[in-house]
Amino acid sequence: MKRFSAFVFLLFLTLLAASPVFAQEGSAAPVGGHHWVVITAGFAMAIASSGCALAQGKAIAAACEGLARNPGAAPAIRFALLLGLVLIESLALYTLLIVFLKVS
Repeated sequence: MKRFSAFVFLLFLTLLAASPVFAQEGSAAPVGGHHWVVITAGFAMAIASSGCALAQGKAIAAACEGLARNPGAAPAIRFALLLGLVLIESLALYTLLIVFLKVS
């Protein structure tokens, strides 16, 4: 519980420190500044894809372990696995959609 409260406190401080950035007026984008959007979008897609790959690997490993321990629960485990994989993959798809919207 102590670790969670420390995490929430640090998150609050980070958001509090970042709030003045959002209060500033927007400035005109510099000429040729569009390439940073493309580079950042590429990094965002790479991070989202790696996170999805790690989560999918962990989910599949847990499902295989569950099937090995209790083969009778195969339909329930399979349903939960497929639902989890769909939700995990949606993260990458949402990121890809945002990349296409920001870059174009």
